[in-house]
Amino acid sequence: MNRFLKHWRLTNRGEAFCAQVVAYADDFVILRGGAAEALAWTKAVMTRLGLTLNEAKTSLKDARRERFDFLGYSFGPHRYKANGAWYLSASPSKKSMRRLKANVAKLLVPGNTDPWPELGDKLNKSLLGWSNYFCLGTRRSAFCSIDRYVYERVRNFLARRHKLAGRGTHRFSLDVVYGELGLARLERLPLAPASCALR
Repeated sequence: MNRFLKHWRLTNRGEAFCAQVVAYADDFVILRGGAAEALAWTKAVMTRLGLTLNEAKTSLKDARRERFDFLGYSFGPHRYKANGAWYLSASPSKKSMRRLKANVAKLLVPGNTDPWPELGDKLNKSLLGWSNYFCLGTRRSAFCSIDRYVYERVRNFLARRHKLAGRGTHRFSLDVVYGELGLARLERLPLAPASCALR
């Protein structure tokens, strides 16, 4: 990847395509300018360097009209629920949300006998770490979705552990799970954009 980025700089592709490369490890996006020409040039250079593009992850997108995923975020048009207006932003991608939910599900398997304080700490570390990464852009909808999922999984897990009849909504209400049991609720976390921007 470093060889590709060096070749991009040495051949002044940024100026030629009126574009900019944003890269992290082996993932990158080319922003603005002649997208089709940049893609064709990139494929040719990668072939000469003995590298290959992941075709499943490679595509041309008009970010003003359609979203694309990069480093866990989904960039592109978003809609205000209040009035239906469109705006450009970034939010946690669906894949990132599925991955977090899968991690939560692994912790809350029926056979887990860890005491709640220990289990709650593991959950909170996972949730807070995820929310800290996704501290920029539009996040409320994603955070609410994660909160609903986590609450239901925790409530069902504790209801099974305590052999309660039904779903355990009375014994393990929202107030109990997020209050007495100390589970982190993402939609209620204070926002700290200044610290996020420094990461």
